[in-house]
Amino acid sequence: MRVMITGATGFIGRALCEALHKDYDVIALSRHLDRARQSIGHIANVVEWDAKTPAGWKDQAQGVSAIIHLAGENVGSGRWNEKRKSRILQSRLDSTGAVIDAVKELGNKPNVVILASAIGTYGSRRDEPLDEISKPAEGFLANVCQQVESRAEEIESLGIRCVILRTGIVLGRNGGALAKLSKPFRFFLGGHLGSGDQWFSWISLDDEIAAIRFLMEHDQLRGAFNLTAPGPVTMKEFCKILGKVMHRPSWLHVPAFILRRALGEMADEMLLSGQRVLPKRLLEAGFEFRYPDVQKALSVIIKDKF
Repeated sequence: MRVMITGATGFIGRALCEALHKDYDVIALSRHLDRARQSIGHIANVVEWDAKTPAGWKDQAQGVSAIIHLAGENVGSGRWNEKRKSRILQSRLDSTGAVIDAVKELGNKPNVVILASAIGTYGSRRDEPLDEISKPAEGFLANVCQQVESRAEEIESLGIRCVILRTGIVLGRNGGALAKLSKPFRFFLGGHLGSGDQWFSWISLDDEIAAIRFLMEHDQLRGAFNLTAPGPVTMKEFCKILGKVMHRPSWLHVPAFILRRALGEMADEMLLSGQRVLPKRLLEAGFEFRYPDVQKALSVIIKDKF
């Protein structure tokens, strides 16, 4: 069987290709053909796309079992301004539209289309426990998530099962949030951001990949799923545990006003606010987390590196 993945050279995408290629023929769509072939060419058939139209790759999607759509501008790679926010939103709308346009034209359609979203759809809700039936919020990230998720009905109307991945903060080696969060600890400058009371809903990269595969392979599952570990912690708790695992103190903190001055709106939406998100539907479906506890997850990820 064949699986098509967009965003296959990203932090999650690379790990997903690695996990699936032994059991599936993986087709990876990339805007940067040569770079992608160097990165994942040994585990996937890399096909070029412009992330805007079905041109040049649509025929490769004939007969695939699943399309896993992870592509989109990185929301955390730089300070937001109106131009950058427009790119973040448009990259997701254009690429999602391209996937749907391609699927509409296929004679042999996929069994499932999986769309990447995020827990940002819930906004900042203080201590409120959030599951998949919690109402969406307002704000830039929430709006981006909701616009992507709104396309699910269009996919379902084609007779195709659609799954939405509301992913939390993914922790893994060699990239992602942990690479940035652990850096100050390496120099004995670790500590929490802002008050530290904001919730930190995380998931290990291993569980993220296992959950995506679980949702792809279980034909009865559709709709939105929170991809977060069942044990969310506060930012202060997370940093304390990270320091313990790295054998470093967690005694400093970065005040909110400094983060706001440096990052503007991005600081409030990504660093100073949080969501206490629970994976209710995943657990009800029978998914078993390998790392439900953050200390265990960090111990395995970091090991004796530090």
